Amino acid sequence: MKRIFFVFSALLFMQFGCTDLDDILYDRIPADEYTADPILKMSPIYAPMREFVDWSGWWFAQELTGDLVTAPTRGGDWDDGGKWRVLHQHTWDNNTEAVNSMWSRFYSGVLEANKFIEEHKPLAGDPIIDEAIAKARILRAYYYYLLIDNYRDVPYITDYVDAPERPRRNFRADIYHEIVREVEESVLLINPSTSKTGVNPGMAYSLLAKLYLNHAVYTGTTDPTYWVKAEEAANNVISLGQFALEPDALGPFITNNDNSPENIWVIPFDEDTYQGFNLHMRTLHYNSNLTFNMVVGPWNGFAVMEDHFHAYEDIDRRKDGFLVGQQYTADGQPIIDVGAGGVPLVFDPHIPALHMGAGHTPVQIRNSGARVVKFEIKRGADANLSNDFPIFRYADVLLMKAEALIRQNGAGAGDAYINMIRERAGVAPWSNATLDMLLEERAREMFWEGHRRQDLIRFGRFNRSWWEKPVSSPDRNTFPIPEWAEDSNPNLKEPPVPLTGKNS
Repeated sequence: MKRIFFVFSALLFMQFGCTDLDDILYDRIPADEYTADPILKMSPIYAPMREFVDWSGWWFAQELTGDLVTAPTRGGDWDDGGKWRVLHQHTWDNNTEAVNSMWSRFYSGVLEANKFIEEHKPLAGDPIIDEAIAKARILRAYYYYLLIDNYRDVPYITDYVDAPERPRRNFRADIYHEIVREVEESVLLINPSTSKTGVNPGMAYSLLAKLYLNHAVYTGTTDPTYWVKAEEAANNVISLGQFALEPDALGPFITNNDNSPENIWVIPFDEDTYQGFNLHMRTLHYNSNLTFNMVVGPWNGFAVMEDHFHAYEDIDRRKDGFLVGQQYTADGQPIIDVGAGGVPLVFDPHIPALHMGAGHTPVQIRNSGARVVKFEIKRGADANLSNDFPIFRYADVLLMKAEALIRQNGAGAGDAYINMIRERAGVAPWSNATLDMLLEERAREMFWEGHRRQDLIRFGRFNRSWWEKPVSSPDRNTFPIPEWAEDSNPNLKEPPVPLTGKNS
């Protein structure tokens, strides 16, 4: 019996590759493990998502490589061997932490999906089992979507027990067509659901809309029929009738956002029982604990790039998701930054340099850059937030529909859907909106949610220069396979090969 393939991290390989699989019955589920609701056994497939906005590297790789968020070095803080700067400046390599971390998490999800599907296939024909398998196939497709989006050509494995020990990479376009087929077939077996944490029809159609809109990136060929498909997928989400925009633009991000009608599919964080959401610790100042009566002190790092901060009108409700100017304690007293020389703590949107050290004042080093509070920080917050993090959100679906319409019919075709977003934010509606204008609105609406890198690549803007980042080459549009993975499996260094047949 072959071991689980080598593309996982050393830890995963030790955990799964060395397991005695002979003791597991794959022709049937043992009676003491059977449950009438197999969905309850799917949690291991979701588990890698718990680290998406932290140490898995996914959020860092999507936002810090774009033109909206930065992680400046602040004197002796936030250098960390340059791991943040290389993302900002597009100079990462196959040993960069975020690059290393994403690979193993994504493939961990693939492995668990393959295991679940293989265990349950012998019971296919039972509608409950069939739906569970369909959901696992959609989750597997989601992880492969992340893999081809971030790494281009990767091994496409749908077996568990008989997975190849050292697989070759497959072409991105081939994998793309396979996962589109998987989701298109599987969504028809998914029953309506109000769950926002498990696979639901809204999630599946949102994923399809993403896949269709990005088809030219993944296949290398623009096919206008995919713009039609993207519109149809967005329509399918809308027609479900269970999602709607929140009245308040920051409503989807409050602490108790479990039942927000806008959030379609989320990572269900909890400060005590499902930790991992600590972006507030990375952006808030050392003394911001006084503003929110936090029980811990934040780390004073990530900030908003100045150009993006000024891209919002002052009346835009979304601009309230930033902290600028004089900062105050929870009871309204001005905060004094002793570490900067006993001056008032004032956040200045202007960041003088990506690497602030000699030649910069303590005030510049410590207090420059608007900070992000898009996700509500409750009074008394800990190092982990309880806000659910949306992977797919209804506002995104409306903007995806607008994009599909503009790509089909030209400027102005998506105005109605863009203006639903703008009017909710309290700013004037647009007429004859172009794709460039849509990209600007996506920056304002989807900021901090892990969409920017993909959006810039799809719109052909990822390689241009911006603050402290020179023009980069198209090979920066994906990340290299981690060195440790190639050392474990030398076949990953070989050219990709076509997929042969359907493995699912």
